[in-house]
Amino acid sequence: MAEYELIAKTFMGLEPVLAKELTQLGANNVQIGRRMVSFTGDKEMMYRANFQLHTAIRILKPIRHFKAKSADDVYEEIKKIDWTQYLEPEKTFAVDSVVFSEEFRHSKFVSYKVKDAIVDFFREKTGKRPNISVANPDIRLNMHIAEDHCTLSLDSSGESLHRRGYRQESVEAPLNEVLAAGMILLSGWQGDTDFIDPMCGSGTLPIEAALIAKNMAPGLFRKEYAFEKWTDFDADLFDEIYNDESQEREFKHHIYGYDIDMKAVNTARLNVKAAGLTSVITIEQQDFKDFAQPQNKSIMITNPPYGERISTPDLLGTYRMIGERLKHQFKGNDAWILSYREECFEQIGLKPSIKIPLYNGSLECEFRRYQMFDGKLKDFRHEGGVVKTEEEKRQMAQKHRFKKEREFKQRLEETEQNEEADIRSFTFHHHDLERNDHPIRKKREDRDDRRDGKKGKGGRFDRGDRKFNKAERNFTKKRKFDDDED
Repeated sequence: MAEYELIAKTFMGLEPVLAKELTQLGANNVQIGRRMVSFTGDKEMMYRANFQLHTAIRILKPIRHFKAKSADDVYEEIKKIDWTQYLEPEKTFAVDSVVFSEEFRHSKFVSYKVKDAIVDFFREKTGKRPNISVANPDIRLNMHIAEDHCTLSLDSSGESLHRRGYRQESVEAPLNEVLAAGMILLSGWQGDTDFIDPMCGSGTLPIEAALIAKNMAPGLFRKEYAFEKWTDFDADLFDEIYNDESQEREFKHHIYGYDIDMKAVNTARLNVKAAGLTSVITIEQQDFKDFAQPQNKSIMITNPPYGERISTPDLLGTYRMIGERLKHQFKGNDAWILSYREECFEQIGLKPSIKIPLYNGSLECEFRRYQMFDGKLKDFRHEGGVVKTEEEKRQMAQKHRFKKEREFKQRLEETEQNEEADIRSFTFHHHDLERNDHPIRKKREDRDDRRDGKKGKGGRFDRGDRKFNKAERNFTKKRKFDDDED
């Protein structure tokens, strides 16, 4: 099969992890960029990237690179493409645009110009025109502009890949699945010890840990991908990938999730059951202040409240308690904590061995490792223990630190506040629970039946020849870029 350029998008800070995943998957020419990793591969690689990567948000297939200094330039370049290769007049399409440029003031205007060019191409060539479907298009396009460099891509994923499909309910401030997987992979854990999340919420970290430990594809629970609607979709090839269990492995340890809130515990149990992972994950109600030394070697990875989206009566006291529990009841193990405020980390009262900047939605956080020695650090080193490898020291030297005077409510621009952010709602979401008891391995026929039962065209609209008027085009200079996840 022919090999072509592909782009995997991810969150800031997870690019090296994603690059490693792609290399292990067999991708070629892997290169790290800003919130993305470019690579080359064939159709099978594109399918596998969507199905098997834990830290990718979406997979794009570039179809044209060009330079443009105006919206008219964009229109002309897009119209040059032979769209009959990708789209039929009877089909629907949608365009998402991401813009970082002084020349192009708003991504929606760029999207309109791309849509106009495609519609005009078909109208002039066939006398017919494809329609737009925002909710459920047959073809999704992604337009990326950085100054005058433009890339138009086919979006092979469709709905963001962080939406695995196992989440039946969610609690306040649910952790994004891709971020959770990235945290686990950054820790280096591969299922060689027990895993503990003492503040598990809806169970995202325990579930992602189980998928990594068992080397299960996170795409097992997805209903569909955008590439399944492409004219060159190879159903037999994807069936083969979907039903291939050869890379899965046995997990000989156990995963534990705890939460003080019984509603969260019940939610996490529902999600674990939906993922078919009840045999390796145990969810219990427990206050972290009652946490006791585990019997087996363990790693702890957790995402405590920051006091930003979840109100906590005594936030600093909570972090003092975390430090006390780790110091006295987690000896001989490693703990990894993701948090936002320097003041919170200070209350833990322990010296981290690693600090990794990560974005949790729009919040600039740090992911810190605490190595809990059973004795003194000097004795640990004398016995050959390694606190920080040379590579980790080098990475630490390059990473920025918390600004001492940073405001608590620092935010990125609106670009970061999108559907891929970790917070989608402050309320519980109730979904169809019929799939709770499905086995992990269902035949593709069952999967297709399940998908077809819920499939339907999204609302369409026909813009005709309506022009983007001047008032809409003159956006304020203070406008914030529209972005999806990059």
